Amino acid sequence: MTALLAGAMTFASFVTLQAPAGASAPVRSSGTVHLVLHSAHSFTPRPPAGAHDLYHCSVVNPNFKQDMMVTSSNFRPGTKEVHHAILYRVPAEYAAQAWAQNNHGKGWTCFSEPTVSGAAAITEFSGMPWLCGWAPGHGASILPAGTAVPMQAGSVLIMQIHYNTLIGHKPDSSSISLTAVPTSKSDLKTVTIQQLPAPPEIPCPAGITGPLCDRAASIAYTAKRFGPNAATTVYGLEAICGRNPMNPPVGNSTSCTWPVATDEVIRQITPHMHLLGQSMTVTLDPGTPQARVLMNDPHYNFDAQVADSLSPAVVVPAGSTIQVSCTYNPKLRQFNPQTKNLAPQFITWGDGSADEMCLAILATTAN
Repeated sequence: MTALLAGAMTFASFVTLQAPAGASAPVRSSGTVHLVLHSAHSFTPRPPAGAHDLYHCSVVNPNFKQDMMVTSSNFRPGTKEVHHAILYRVPAEYAAQAWAQNNHGKGWTCFSEPTVSGAAAITEFSGMPWLCGWAPGHGASILPAGTAVPMQAGSVLIMQIHYNTLIGHKPDSSSISLTAVPTSKSDLKTVTIQQLPAPPEIPCPAGITGPLCDRAASIAYTAKRFGPNAATTVYGLEAICGRNPMNPPVGNSTSCTWPVATDEVIRQITPHMHLLGQSMTVTLDPGTPQARVLMNDPHYNFDAQVADSLSPAVVVPAGSTIQVSCTYNPKLRQFNPQTKNLAPQFITWGDGSADEMCLAILATTAN
């Protein structure tokens, strides 16, 4: 299945051993590694003029001297300004390029997904593979037993943090805890984190007007805040989902159906929307006699984004389809403390907290 755009954050209870970024990972006699990684410097988010969101990337180094399987992880946000975070795996052959753009440990601005030179060689569709992700409320969760995410010797991580500064500009020193075991001593199944989006096209509520209630003006405003690729993403998602990019269906719900290219096993699903999200469903083989709802979140809560483990895991053969569907309440924009003072806006896919997403994040293994 093709991955697209910005999985499941994993956690296990353990006693951590502090290891500064760039230091050798502490290894116990069993070969299990516990470490805590953080950026070399704290960071105070300062979005571009007229914006309230900033995506910041920095390189952190687990210093793995052999191929490892990461069995648990826990992102710890340092401030309430953290909207979400993603840890991207950078293979060893691209580590030098990642360090080169790290600005002597200060990191760099990275709206959408981070890239490094030669990134096309390591992408699935839209970016580097994930190690894990975090969103508010995700808290303590764990990958299904017997699974882990691989990291090769010499590889590094890009820690991307989305800050929303409507509530302030406090310095941040977020960190990530990892537990890993040597691949050579493991028979764990490899987990792949996949992202299945659907494009929201949410008009201003009846009776609400303003210049940004025009779709084209809204998309231009999104591109101004996050760069031209933000507009390309809006139009591209519509095309991929089989809709007219310039005149798509609009409303308070959306869906997109994705093909499954190879046999796989779905083990976890995490829903992700923003502040207008109301519900999400993920359906296997929709519109057929074999249709099956894999996940139903009828009361989505941005502050409680929790992974749904499928028990038993669902075997999905190649040739199947998976549909992601979301609903929204655009009236919440006028009442939510974070958005009530913002101008009315036609809402599309976007990187800001006041924009929207419809994203099902799947943890899968090969069948």
